[in-house]
Amino acid sequence: MIGSRIVAVGHYQPAGVLTNEDLAGMVDTSDEWITSRVGIRTRHVAGPDEPVDELAAHAAAKALAAAGRTPADIDLVLVATSTAIDRSPNMAARVAARLDMPGPAVLDVNVVCAGFTHALATADHAVRAGAANRALVIGADKMTEVADWTDRSTCVLVGDGAGAAVVEVGGEGGIGPVLWGSVPEMGHAVRIEGTPPRFAQEGQSVYRWATTRLPTLARQACEKAGLTPEDLAAVVLHQANLRIIEPLARRIGAVNAVVARDVTESGNTSAASIPLAFSKLIERGEVSTGDPVLLFGFGGNLSYAGQVVRCP
Repeated sequence: MIGSRIVAVGHYQPAGVLTNEDLAGMVDTSDEWITSRVGIRTRHVAGPDEPVDELAAHAAAKALAAAGRTPADIDLVLVATSTAIDRSPNMAARVAARLDMPGPAVLDVNVVCAGFTHALATADHAVRAGAANRALVIGADKMTEVADWTDRSTCVLVGDGAGAAVVEVGGEGGIGPVLWGSVPEMGHAVRIEGTPPRFAQEGQSVYRWATTRLPTLARQACEKAGLTPEDLAAVVLHQANLRIIEPLARRIGAVNAVVARDVTESGNTSAASIPLAFSKLIERGEVSTGDPVLLFGFGGNLSYAGQVVRCP
């Protein structure tokens, strides 16, 4: 049976860095308050001349180079983002234009923090169905552009960045079956609404839902891949809050796995958080080619999507 696999990944973060001490000069907060509640110490911030598609294109170019592929090799581009200000052209089309791609299918996926794992599943399905030969899957968000910098409960969380993966035909097991869904009646818990759009959330509601409901869902994603949590080499959860990530990883039962904690240096980058953290684990050599890794996104809508992938 035709399957798909990730052949390479890449990530990009803007040069600007905002520390907790910097934030303490902007809003009523402190380094101790932030680290004790969410575990974040720094976050990268894009400038006004660095749009989302530029972040995405940088990450995509790195993934393509790592894969030994050219932009012309790609026939499907999927960009997961919730911070595209314009309705058209979409982010995928803008990235394709920046990289001089000759004519791929271009789709944006807006499932907020679960966007990358939704987009990865969509690419997997397209390759399996024969609708695409090689896909570029990107998670990119500029969360600082939608932050309310007067709200200390949310502005301390956010950062900017992008991560990308090249997906192509491979044997079974490269990208495992997705487990996905949502809790529509709790869609109000995470929002980016208004004019101009602003990020807001009901933090306690998200925390309770994530720490109680998600461990079972993550274990089900492992079951779909024919593995147990003990088999995992790494767990890459959406990098929302260290106080969510650490108890979640314990409750999943992935006792032998490296747990991605990129949130401490990158903040919550929404759809970018999983590919960013995954790419860094690979770059640092904390996982090896062929290792099984659980990717699990959750957040806005309360949507979730997760799958086990093999490291490129």
